[in-house]
Amino acid sequence: MTSVTLSSLKARKRAGEAFSCLTAYDASFAAIADKAGIDVLLVGDSLGMVLQGHGSTLPVTMDDILYHTRCVARGKSNSLLMVDLPFMGNPSRERLLENAADLMRAGAEIIKVEGEGWMADDIRELTRRGVPVCAHLGLTPQSVHQLGGYKVQGRETDAAQRIIDDAKLLVEAGASIILLECVPASLGRAVTEALEVPVIGIGAGPDTDGQILVMHDILGISHGRMPRFSKNFLEGNASIEAAFRHYHEDVLARRFPASEHCF
Repeated sequence: MTSVTLSSLKARKRAGEAFSCLTAYDASFAAIADKAGIDVLLVGDSLGMVLQGHGSTLPVTMDDILYHTRCVARGKSNSLLMVDLPFMGNPSRERLLENAADLMRAGAEIIKVEGEGWMADDIRELTRRGVPVCAHLGLTPQSVHQLGGYKVQGRETDAAQRIIDDAKLLVEAGASIILLECVPASLGRAVTEALEVPVIGIGAGPDTDGQILVMHDILGISHGRMPRFSKNFLEGNASIEAAFRHYHEDVLARRFPASEHCF
């Protein structure tokens, strides 16, 4: 297996080939996911919920993310490593650049930031300095209280158009990937078709270029209710590696997500 890069993901989009993404938080699981063929690993601030037991991602700190980034970077070999900028990781331009530099030094190969079109200037500054960026739109968990809960975004025509416009704006500013969370499948398809860069979906329908899930969800070990957009891939498989490989193969064959996982 050759190393996955932004260039190879863009080539796969042009060829109409899907790719798989999965969260990872330590060296052991990163190595298993990498061996199973997972294309992109995300050190997500979801660690605040699945590892630390918080009710949201907001308590996760830069120190938390840096620690888990170093762990995953040691375990993976070929997967592309994406890392979340945690809540309020960009209180100023100077602080944003310092935090991004720390994440890249820890092993990140692309930084994921949440928000909307207002992020354009920040993304422009990051990419100008050699930091690749994934812009996270739709349901942005760091804004859960402002959004009024974990709700599907972009259902109304004007809201959907804002997401499309924001995606275009952020790509123009330099974003290398767009991640869409919890939007109608029709909007996931529209954004994917409108952009030349890869689009990753989580609860965004079957037509995005890549799919991402939380590792604990696909192993059936998350506490609380399983998200509609997820699936327990450990069920029916004999090992964690087999579950990861099953997920990877279903994404590449576009068997996942199915209609029951979409909005």
